[in-house]
This record gives sequence, structure tokens and C-alpha cells, in this order.
Amino acid sequence: MVSSAVVTVIVAGRDIATLAPAALDSLLAQTEPRFRAVLIDDGSIDETGAIFRRYADTDARFHAIRHPDSLGLGAARNHGLSLVDTEYVAFLDADDVMRPEALEHMVASLESSGSEMAVGTYVRLREVDGAWVCGDVQPWVRASVTPARAGVTLTDHPAVVGNIVAWSKVSRHALWTRTGVRFPESVLYEDQVVAQRLYAAAQGIDLLDEVVVEWRIRNDGSSITQREADPRVLADCVEQMAAGLDVLRETSAEATAARTTQIRRMDLPRLAGIFDLAPESRALLGTFARTLKPTAEDRALLTQSPANPNNPDAPMIGEVYDRVVAWV
Repeated sequence: MVSSAVVTVIVAGRDIATLAPAALDSLLAQTEPRFRAVLIDDGSIDETGAIFRRYADTDARFHAIRHPDSLGLGAARNHGLSLVDTEYVAFLDADDVMRPEALEHMVASLESSGSEMAVGTYVRLREVDGAWVCGDVQPWVRASVTPARAGVTLTDHPAVVGNIVAWSKVSRHALWTRTGVRFPESVLYEDQVVAQRLYAAAQGIDLLDEVVVEWRIRNDGSSITQREADPRVLADCVEQMAAGLDVLRETSAEATAARTTQIRRMDLPRLAGIFDLAPESRALLGTFARTLKPTAEDRALLTQSPANPNNPDAPMIGEVYDRVVAWV
């Protein structure tokens, strides 16, 4: 317990012993030292728990918790939320890296603006020839916070809804208590609906056009997107995207349109391109696609945009959309 802490960082992980030290060292390197880190070992069978305990034993800002059995990322994060006693809350997955000035800049923005959320960008960290290499900020991530400004709403800047990950943000704990928002449990893609509920409810959102987290993409097949051919994984993906859109439909037509376009452009082509997609997955994806009805203006744009910008022979996004809709 650290009484002077202003922000709690919830760090959850399972079986990531080789990567956890880098994540925790990135917290030690923060230029904002007034943090409390809740480290939740979600039923690991490797040395993850021992690493968490070692950091907790050497720095009073770290507090280690162990789940004897894995409850899932949503449940682990919810456990962490139940322990927050600071004004602000943030998340960091235990295999990612937080940039040194991330907490300082996001907390300072919220203290200056009075907003309830601060949102930054992130980059992918991929292993190349044995070394971890950072990529560039993806266009939709950059668009979610550009231009940088404070106190916006979804109507002011609907593109922010494309920034759905939990760990690119700092938010006021009061936002979580006021709304009662918690992560769905026993499902994957748990960030989707939570991000949209918080955006919809936030009394002011600050946009920071700077990288706050390096998101590690592992090559060992443990990434969710590497398992989307599994009908259960794809079902969670589709259901959580749909739930997020349902939230936005009740809040902002502009944000709904922005998120719908992003799904049509990015998610639908990726999922439709999975090799040997199961029949039940094709039907589910087709039914979902029918809810993503493009406007005439949007359809004209989609006829000029390839589903894979890196492949000149790729079909247009509109062609993919039409093909998937026909699966039902």
C-alpha cells in the first residue's frame, strides 16, 4: 500500500515469466513515481508469480496477488479494480512495455483538464531475428488521438472509438465507480465493450498524440488473433464488437459510423480471410456483416480501397463485405 500514490496500474499476466521483468522494469522507469502497481498472476504454472513477488518484496509500490487457477484476463482486471484506492487507474499487460513518460503525461493532462479519460497511442513490438523491434503507429491508432486536444466528446472526435485497448489510457477511478463498468469475464476481446462504455460515459476525453505502450506480438501462437480460426475465438470477437457497437448506437451516431467503418475496413477482411473458416463461423460473420450497412458515400469509398493495402491483387473492401453478407 502506497498512500502517496495517485494512479493504480493493474498488471495481469499468465505464464509470461520471460517477458514480465521488462514490463515491471518499464514501471520502475516511469517519470511519474506516484503509482501503485497491482500485479495479478492469473494461475501461472511457470515463474510469473515468483517474479511478481520478487518485485513486491523489493518495492513497496508493487503488490502481488495470485489466482491459484486461471480466471481469465477480464476477471483478473476486475479483481485489480476492486483494490483501487487512488484517483486514477491504468492497465498494463504483463508482457507489454510502458513508455517512461506515459503515466506522467496522461495524469498531468487529466489534472489540468478535469476530464475523465486520457488516451494515447501504441506501437506493435515484434520479434525479428531474436530482437524485439517496434513498428510504427498504425493509421487508425494515430487518427484516434489526432489532433491532440483536451475535453472532447464522442461527437467532437468520433475516431477515438477505434482505440479500444485498455492499456493505452489513464482514467479517473470515479468514472468506473459512477458507471459500474467492469470487464466481461470468461470471454476474449474483453476490451471492446468496456472501451465504448467508458467513452460514452466520460465527461471529457483528452487525446495525447504520443506513444504510451509497446504492445508485444508474440510468435508462439498465444496471441488471440493467431487463434481466430477457432470458432469459439471468432464468436467472442464478433460478439464483443457487436456489443461495443450497441453501446455506441445509444450514444453517438458519429461514433457508431466511425467504428462501423473501421470494422468493415479492418476486422471484416481479416476475419473473412481466415483459411478454412468453419461453416458456423461463416454464418456468424455474415449475420454480423449485415448489421454494418454502409452509406452510399461509404460504399463508394470502399470500392476504391483494397482489403489488404500491401497486396495490389487483394479484392476491394466492398467486395469482401458483399461476399461475407452472402454467407447467410
